[in-house]
Amino acid sequence: MNAVEIEQATPGRRMSSETITSAALLLDGSGHAVRLTADAIEAWRPEDGLLWLHLNYEQPTSRDGLEAQTGLNEVVIDALLASDTRPRVITIRDGLLITLRGVNLNPGALPEDMVSIRIWVDRHRIITTSRRELQSINALAAALTTGIGPTSAAAFLVTLISHLVSRLSDLIDELEEQTATLEEQLLSADSTRLRNDLASLRRQAITLRRYLAPQREALTQLIIERLSWLDNGNLLRLKEVTDQLIRHIEDLDAVRERAAITQDELHSHLSDQLNSRMYLLSMVAATFLPLGFLTGLLGTNIGGIPGADNPQAFFIFLLILLLVLLLQLLLFRWKRWF
Repeated sequence: MNAVEIEQATPGRRMSSETITSAALLLDGSGHAVRLTADAIEAWRPEDGLLWLHLNYEQPTSRDGLEAQTGLNEVVIDALLASDTRPRVITIRDGLLITLRGVNLNPGALPEDMVSIRIWVDRHRIITTSRRELQSINALAAALTTGIGPTSAAAFLVTLISHLVSRLSDLIDELEEQTATLEEQLLSADSTRLRNDLASLRRQAITLRRYLAPQREALTQLIIERLSWLDNGNLLRLKEVTDQLIRHIEDLDAVRERAAITQDELHSHLSDQLNSRMYLLSMVAATFLPLGFLTGLLGTNIGGIPGADNPQAFFIFLLILLLVLLLQLLLFRWKRWF
Protein backbone atom coordinates (compact mmCIF):
# COMPACT_ATOMS: atom_id res chain seq x y z
CA MET A 1 0.00 0.00 0.00
CA ASN A 2 2.28 2.76 -1.26
CA ALA A 3 -0.13 5.54 -0.38
CA VAL A 4 1.22 5.53 3.15
CA GLU A 5 4.74 6.91 3.24
CA ILE A 6 6.41 5.13 6.14
CA GLU A 7 9.82 3.75 6.88
CA GLN A 8 10.04 0.03 6.32
CA ALA A 9 9.95 -1.37 9.81
CA THR A 10 8.76 -4.53 11.41
CA PRO A 11 5.31 -4.51 12.98
CA GLY A 12 5.51 -3.71 16.66
CA ARG A 13 8.25 -1.09 16.35
CA ARG A 14 7.62 1.89 18.63
CA MET A 15 7.31 5.31 17.08
CA SER A 16 10.62 7.15 17.00
CA SER A 17 9.52 10.48 15.59
CA GLU A 18 7.21 13.10 17.09
CA THR A 19 6.49 14.75 13.73
CA ILE A 20 4.47 12.88 11.13
CA THR A 21 3.31 14.02 7.74
CA SER A 22 2.07 10.66 6.46
CA ALA A 23 2.03 7.48 8.52
CA ALA A 24 0.19 4.36 9.57
CA LEU A 25 -0.08 3.64 13.28
CA LEU A 26 -1.63 0.89 15.36
CA LEU A 27 -2.91 1.97 18.78
CA ASP A 28 -2.70 -0.78 21.37
CA GLY A 29 -5.45 0.57 23.64
CA SER A 30 -3.09 1.49 26.48
CA GLY A 31 -1.86 4.83 25.15
CA HIS A 32 0.97 3.54 22.96
CA ALA A 33 1.19 3.14 19.18
CA VAL A 34 3.44 1.26 16.78
CA ARG A 35 4.25 2.03 13.18
CA LEU A 36 2.98 -0.33 10.51
CA THR A 37 4.46 -1.28 7.20
CA ALA A 38 2.41 -1.39 4.03
CA ASP A 39 2.14 -5.19 4.32
CA ALA A 40 0.99 -4.91 7.93
CA ILE A 41 -1.71 -2.45 6.89
CA GLU A 42 -2.96 -4.85 4.22
CA ALA A 43 -3.12 -7.62 6.83
CA TRP A 44 -4.84 -5.45 9.48
CA ARG A 45 -8.09 -6.64 10.96
CA PRO A 46 -10.33 -4.79 13.45
CA GLU A 47 -9.46 -7.25 16.21
CA ASP A 48 -5.77 -6.27 15.88
CA GLY A 49 -6.37 -2.86 17.41
CA LEU A 50 -7.26 0.70 16.49
CA LEU A 51 -5.75 1.71 13.13
CA TRP A 52 -4.79 5.33 12.43
CA LEU A 53 -3.87 6.35 8.89
CA HIS A 54 -2.70 9.89 8.25
CA LEU A 55 -2.34 10.86 4.57
CA ASN A 56 -1.46 13.85 2.45
CA TYR A 57 -4.55 14.21 0.29
CA GLU A 58 -2.55 15.86 -2.51
CA GLN A 59 -0.50 12.71 -3.09
CA PRO A 60 -1.79 10.84 -6.17
CA THR A 61 -1.50 7.49 -4.38
CA SER A 62 -3.73 8.53 -1.48
CA ARG A 63 -6.91 7.53 -3.30
CA ASP A 64 -5.54 4.04 -3.91
CA GLY A 65 -4.73 3.74 -0.24
CA LEU A 66 -8.20 4.83 0.83
CA GLU A 67 -9.92 2.56 -1.64
CA ALA A 68 -7.98 -0.35 -0.19
CA GLN A 69 -9.69 0.26 3.15
CA THR A 70 -12.77 -1.90 3.00
CA GLY A 71 -15.96 -0.27 4.15
CA LEU A 72 -15.18 3.21 2.86
CA ASN A 73 -17.62 4.31 0.18
CA GLU A 74 -16.93 6.82 -2.55
CA VAL A 75 -18.61 9.68 -0.68
CA VAL A 76 -16.22 9.29 2.25
CA ILE A 77 -13.16 8.92 0.02
CA ASP A 78 -14.08 11.99 -2.04
CA ALA A 79 -14.62 14.01 1.13
CA LEU A 80 -11.27 12.92 2.58
CA LEU A 81 -9.50 13.99 -0.61
CA ALA A 82 -11.45 17.18 -1.36
CA SER A 83 -9.34 20.30 -1.78
CA ASP A 84 -12.02 22.83 -0.74
CA THR A 85 -14.01 22.13 2.38
CA ARG A 86 -15.72 23.82 5.30
CA PRO A 87 -16.18 22.46 8.85
CA ARG A 88 -18.98 19.92 8.95
CA VAL A 89 -20.08 16.62 10.51
CA ILE A 90 -21.77 13.77 8.64
CA THR A 91 -22.88 10.50 10.21
CA ILE A 92 -22.66 7.43 7.99
CA ARG A 93 -23.91 4.27 9.71
CA ASP A 94 -21.79 4.02 12.86
CA GLY A 95 -19.00 6.25 11.56
CA LEU A 96 -18.31 9.97 11.47
CA LEU A 97 -17.00 12.09 8.64
CA ILE A 98 -15.67 15.34 10.09
CA THR A 99 -13.91 18.34 8.57
CA LEU A 100 -12.24 20.80 10.92
CA ARG A 101 -9.62 23.54 10.80
CA GLY A 102 -6.61 24.28 12.98
CA VAL A 103 -4.35 27.28 13.46
CA ASN A 104 -1.42 27.33 11.06
CA LEU A 105 1.65 27.34 13.31
CA ASN A 106 4.12 26.35 10.60
CA PRO A 107 7.20 28.62 10.26
CA GLY A 108 6.57 31.65 8.07
CA ALA A 109 2.82 31.00 7.83
CA LEU A 110 0.01 33.30 8.90
CA PRO A 111 -1.95 31.85 11.85
CA GLU A 112 -5.27 32.87 10.29
CA ASP A 113 -4.38 30.82 7.19
CA MET A 114 -5.88 27.79 8.89
CA VAL A 115 -5.03 24.19 8.07
CA SER A 116 -7.93 21.97 7.09
CA ILE A 117 -8.08 18.37 8.33
CA ARG A 118 -10.55 15.72 7.25
CA ILE A 119 -11.34 12.85 9.62
CA TRP A 120 -13.11 9.54 9.27
CA VAL A 121 -13.74 7.77 12.57
CA ASP A 122 -15.47 4.53 13.42
CA ARG A 123 -15.02 2.08 16.26
CA HIS A 124 -11.93 0.37 14.82
CA ARG A 125 -10.36 2.84 12.40
CA ILE A 126 -9.30 6.48 12.14
CA ILE A 127 -8.28 8.12 8.88
CA THR A 128 -7.05 11.72 8.80
CA THR A 129 -5.96 13.68 5.74
CA SER A 130 -4.40 17.12 5.36
CA ARG A 131 -2.11 18.97 2.98
CA ARG A 132 0.07 20.91 5.40
CA GLU A 133 1.66 19.91 8.67
CA LEU A 134 -0.62 20.32 11.66
CA GLN A 135 0.78 20.69 15.16
CA SER A 136 -2.22 18.96 16.70
CA ILE A 137 -1.43 15.80 14.73
CA ASN A 138 2.19 16.00 15.87
CA ALA A 139 1.05 16.42 19.48
CA LEU A 140 -1.02 13.25 19.25
CA ALA A 141 1.93 11.38 17.75
CA ALA A 142 4.16 12.63 20.58
CA ALA A 143 1.64 11.49 23.19
CA LEU A 144 1.44 8.05 21.62
CA THR A 145 5.23 7.89 21.62
CA THR A 146 5.39 8.42 25.37
CA GLY A 147 2.49 6.11 26.15
CA ILE A 148 -0.01 8.79 27.22
CA GLY A 149 -2.01 8.93 24.02
CA PRO A 150 -5.71 8.16 23.47
CA THR A 151 -6.88 4.63 24.08
CA SER A 152 -9.99 4.53 21.88
CA ALA A 153 -11.45 6.06 18.76
CA ALA A 154 -13.69 8.36 20.82
CA ALA A 155 -10.76 9.50 22.99
CA PHE A 156 -8.66 10.08 19.87
CA LEU A 157 -11.35 12.24 18.28
CA VAL A 158 -11.98 14.32 21.39
CA THR A 159 -8.24 14.73 22.05
CA LEU A 160 -7.60 15.89 18.50
CA ILE A 161 -10.45 18.42 18.67
CA SER A 162 -9.18 19.59 22.06
CA HIS A 163 -5.70 20.19 20.59
CA LEU A 164 -7.19 22.13 17.67
CA VAL A 165 -9.21 24.38 19.98
CA SER A 166 -6.58 24.86 22.69
CA ARG A 167 -4.06 26.15 20.15
CA LEU A 168 -6.41 29.04 19.51
CA SER A 169 -5.90 30.34 23.04
CA ASP A 170 -2.40 31.70 22.55
CA LEU A 171 -3.35 33.31 19.24
CA ILE A 172 -6.44 35.01 20.65
CA ASP A 173 -4.50 36.16 23.75
CA GLU A 174 -1.96 37.71 21.38
CA LEU A 175 -4.72 39.48 19.45
CA GLU A 176 -6.16 40.85 22.69
CA GLU A 177 -2.73 42.13 23.73
CA GLN A 178 -2.28 43.80 20.33
CA THR A 179 -5.69 45.43 20.71
CA ALA A 180 -4.82 46.78 24.16
CA THR A 181 -1.49 48.11 22.87
CA LEU A 182 -3.14 49.88 19.94
CA GLU A 183 -5.73 51.40 22.27
CA GLU A 184 -2.92 52.82 24.42
CA GLN A 185 -1.16 54.22 21.34
CA LEU A 186 -4.27 56.00 20.11
CA LEU A 187 -3.08 59.52 20.95
CA SER A 188 0.67 59.01 20.66
CA ALA A 189 1.47 56.75 17.71
CA ASP A 190 1.72 57.73 14.07
CA SER A 191 -1.81 57.78 12.70
CA THR A 192 -0.93 56.10 9.39
CA ARG A 193 0.84 53.18 11.07
CA LEU A 194 -1.92 52.88 13.66
CA ARG A 195 -4.60 52.74 10.96
CA ASN A 196 -2.68 49.99 9.17
CA ASP A 197 -2.21 48.00 12.37
CA LEU A 198 -5.89 48.29 13.27
CA ALA A 199 -6.96 47.24 9.78
CA SER A 200 -4.62 44.22 9.92
CA LEU A 201 -5.95 43.25 13.34
CA ARG A 202 -9.55 43.45 12.19
CA ARG A 203 -8.77 41.37 9.10
CA GLN A 204 -7.20 38.69 11.29
CA ALA A 205 -10.17 38.58 13.64
CA ILE A 206 -12.68 38.50 10.78
CA THR A 207 -10.80 35.72 8.96
CA LEU A 208 -10.48 33.58 12.08
CA ARG A 209 -14.14 34.00 12.94
CA ARG A 210 -15.13 33.14 9.40
CA TYR A 211 -13.49 29.74 9.84
CA LEU A 212 -14.42 29.15 13.49
CA ALA A 213 -18.14 29.94 13.28
CA PRO A 214 -18.96 26.88 11.11
CA GLN A 215 -16.58 24.82 13.26
CA ARG A 216 -18.71 25.71 16.29
CA GLU A 217 -21.79 24.52 14.42
CA ALA A 218 -20.02 21.28 13.48
CA LEU A 219 -19.01 20.54 17.08
CA THR A 220 -22.49 21.38 18.32
CA GLN A 221 -23.91 18.90 15.82
CA LEU A 222 -21.32 16.32 16.87
CA ILE A 223 -22.51 16.53 20.48
CA ILE A 224 -26.04 15.47 19.56
CA GLU A 225 -24.93 12.53 17.42
CA ARG A 226 -25.54 9.13 18.99
CA LEU A 227 -22.87 6.60 18.10
CA SER A 228 -22.19 3.29 19.81
CA TRP A 229 -18.48 4.03 20.35
CA LEU A 230 -18.86 7.66 21.52
CA ASP A 231 -19.40 7.20 25.28
CA ASN A 232 -20.81 9.72 27.75
CA GLY A 233 -17.42 10.55 29.26
CA ASN A 234 -15.99 11.66 25.94
CA LEU A 235 -19.23 13.46 25.10
CA LEU A 236 -18.82 15.47 28.29
CA ARG A 237 -15.23 16.34 27.31
CA LEU A 238 -16.47 17.31 23.86
CA LYS A 239 -19.04 19.67 25.39
CA GLU A 240 -16.27 21.36 27.39
CA VAL A 241 -14.15 21.77 24.25
CA THR A 242 -17.13 23.19 22.35
CA ASP A 243 -17.77 25.65 25.17
CA GLN A 244 -14.12 26.69 24.99
CA LEU A 245 -14.44 27.25 21.24
CA ILE A 246 -17.55 29.39 21.80
CA ARG A 247 -15.60 31.53 24.28
CA HIS A 248 -12.82 31.94 21.74
CA ILE A 249 -15.34 33.12 19.13
CA GLU A 250 -16.79 35.57 21.64
CA ASP A 251 -13.27 36.85 22.37
CA LEU A 252 -12.72 37.30 18.63
CA ASP A 253 -15.94 39.30 18.42
CA ALA A 254 -14.72 41.46 21.30
CA VAL A 255 -11.35 42.01 19.59
CA ARG A 256 -13.07 42.98 16.36
CA GLU A 257 -15.42 45.40 18.13
CA ARG A 258 -12.62 46.95 20.20
CA ALA A 259 -10.55 47.44 17.05
CA ALA A 260 -13.54 49.03 15.31
CA ILE A 261 -14.13 51.38 18.26
CA THR A 262 -10.45 52.29 18.32
CA GLN A 263 -10.59 53.03 14.60
CA ASP A 264 -13.64 55.25 15.15
CA GLU A 265 -11.86 57.08 17.96
CA LEU A 266 -8.80 57.51 15.77
CA HIS A 267 -10.90 58.95 12.94
CA SER A 268 -12.68 61.22 15.42
CA HIS A 269 -9.34 62.40 16.83
CA LEU A 270 -7.97 63.08 13.35
CA SER A 271 -11.18 64.88 12.42
CA ASP A 272 -10.93 67.04 15.55
CA GLN A 273 -7.34 67.91 14.68
CA LEU A 274 -8.32 68.81 11.13
CA ASN A 275 -11.25 70.92 12.32
CA SER A 276 -9.03 72.71 14.81
CA ARG A 277 -6.50 73.56 12.14
CA MET A 278 -9.17 74.63 9.69
CA TYR A 279 -10.74 76.83 12.39
CA LEU A 280 -7.37 78.48 13.08
CA LEU A 281 -6.87 79.14 9.38
CA SER A 282 -10.41 80.54 9.13
CA MET A 283 -9.79 82.89 12.04
CA VAL A 284 -6.54 84.13 10.50
CA ALA A 285 -8.28 84.69 7.17
CA ALA A 286 -11.19 86.50 8.86
CA THR A 287 -8.75 88.68 10.80
CA PHE A 288 -6.82 89.84 7.78
CA LEU A 289 -9.77 90.14 5.41
CA PRO A 290 -10.71 93.77 6.38
CA LEU A 291 -7.04 94.71 6.61
CA GLY A 292 -6.43 93.30 3.16
CA PHE A 293 -9.43 95.17 1.83
CA LEU A 294 -8.18 98.52 3.16
CA THR A 295 -4.60 98.03 1.94
CA GLY A 296 -5.87 96.90 -1.44
CA LEU A 297 -8.22 99.87 -1.70
CA LEU A 298 -5.53 102.43 -0.86
CA GLY A 299 -3.00 100.66 -3.05
CA THR A 300 -4.76 101.46 -6.31
CA ASN A 301 -2.65 103.68 -8.58
CA ILE A 302 -5.30 106.28 -9.37
CA GLY A 303 -5.69 109.90 -8.42
CA GLY A 304 -7.64 111.12 -5.40
CA ILE A 305 -6.17 108.68 -2.82
CA PRO A 306 -6.66 110.35 0.62
CA GLY A 307 -3.42 111.50 2.25
CA ALA A 308 -1.31 111.13 -0.86
CA ASP A 309 0.27 114.54 -0.19
CA ASN A 310 0.40 114.21 3.61
CA PRO A 311 3.76 112.95 4.97
CA GLN A 312 1.99 111.57 8.10
CA ALA A 313 -0.67 109.69 6.15
CA PHE A 314 1.19 106.36 6.24
CA PHE A 315 1.47 106.34 10.06
CA ILE A 316 -2.16 107.44 10.37
CA PHE A 317 -3.14 104.54 8.11
CA LEU A 318 -1.15 102.10 10.24
CA LEU A 319 -2.95 103.38 13.31
CA ILE A 320 -6.31 102.84 11.59
CA LEU A 321 -5.29 99.26 10.71
CA LEU A 322 -4.30 98.55 14.31
CA LEU A 323 -7.59 99.98 15.51
CA VAL A 324 -9.55 97.82 13.07
CA LEU A 325 -7.55 94.77 14.21
CA LEU A 326 -8.28 95.55 17.85
CA LEU A 327 -11.99 95.95 17.17
CA GLN A 328 -12.04 92.59 15.35
CA LEU A 329 -10.33 90.81 18.23
CA LEU A 330 -12.81 92.32 20.68
CA LEU A 331 -15.69 91.24 18.45
CA PHE A 332 -14.33 87.66 18.16
CA ARG A 333 -13.88 87.54 21.92
CA TRP A 334 -17.40 88.79 22.52
CA LYS A 335 -18.78 86.18 20.11
CA ARG A 336 -16.67 83.49 21.89
CA TRP A 337 -15.04 82.46 18.64
CA PHE A 338 -11.78 81.86 20.45
